[in-house]
Amino acid sequence: MAKKRPQTKAAKPQAASNEPVPVVGAREPCPCSSGRRYKACHGRAASHAVTELVQRPFEGLPGECDWVALRELVPAATVALALKGGLPEGVPSVTLATVLPMAWPALRREDGSVLLGLQNDTPSGDLSRDLADTLTRALSAEPGNPVAADKAPADGPRLQDLLDPGAPFVPTVHTGFEFWVPDSDNANAEVTASLERANAAAIPTVRLTGVDSAYWCETPEKNHLRWAMPHPEEKLLDALARLHAAGTSSLGEGTRLVGSFRAHGITVPVWDLPSAMTAEECEKPAAEFAGRLADALASDAPLNAEERRSRGGLTNRQVTLS
Repeated sequence: MAKKRPQTKAAKPQAASNEPVPVVGAREPCPCSSGRRYKACHGRAASHAVTELVQRPFEGLPGECDWVALRELVPAATVALALKGGLPEGVPSVTLATVLPMAWPALRREDGSVLLGLQNDTPSGDLSRDLADTLTRALSAEPGNPVAADKAPADGPRLQDLLDPGAPFVPTVHTGFEFWVPDSDNANAEVTASLERANAAAIPTVRLTGVDSAYWCETPEKNHLRWAMPHPEEKLLDALARLHAAGTSSLGEGTRLVGSFRAHGITVPVWDLPSAMTAEECEKPAAEFAGRLADALASDAPLNAEERRSRGGLTNRQVTLS
């Protein structure tokens, strides 16, 4: 029996036509039938095609900080979206969702309503353009079908072009993902299994009501408050340093400002909380902290030596998501 020759780059099968190759998961087989995973085939070209990363993809949208929080922090949440010019005929509603079953980018339900997934990987450096392309395709998809990932045209619309800038952006945080299906008790086996896995992995999370874009979450060892803030990073770090040096950066006994991280152009300070501290118990100290922060942000005085040391400590603390 003749030995099978090793496959060289020149011998690897190529797509049979010039049709665009759909975007799929990085570890899935490439749709061009090369036999390789997407990330090692057409996914490589797609990732290299990104020429510019949009640092603040949600800039200009109402609720920019909440967009970032829902993208990076919150397991299960939904927001009703309003479109410029109103909804198309046959589309009763459009809802942003943190995650959809089987990580679908979007879903057109049987009743014509649209769910748009936020936490999916996207093929370009402009998250807003990728989401807008998915939304546009979902609006015209056949009811009862998910919408596959695809590469957005470079000159395609962005969310800022599609969404009503005057509409409120008010997230509803859920304890689980039952919002995926109108009747979860009668969902098919695939969706039910995905729902069970997602619910088991979801970290309990609550959005505070007294301040903007602050999210309490519960983890086994300690609780946290993660607060997405719209202020310029350098000015915010100066203000936090002033409060830290003055001993007023905490949210009460047993709490500690541990640092911050940056996501999509927004700075997110993080506090460690006692495991017994509930979201409701965070409301008053968070509102009081917001007042102290506003005063600190208003100061233009140079940082003193102690404040500079505090700023260095805060800057050097790399906070990771758990």
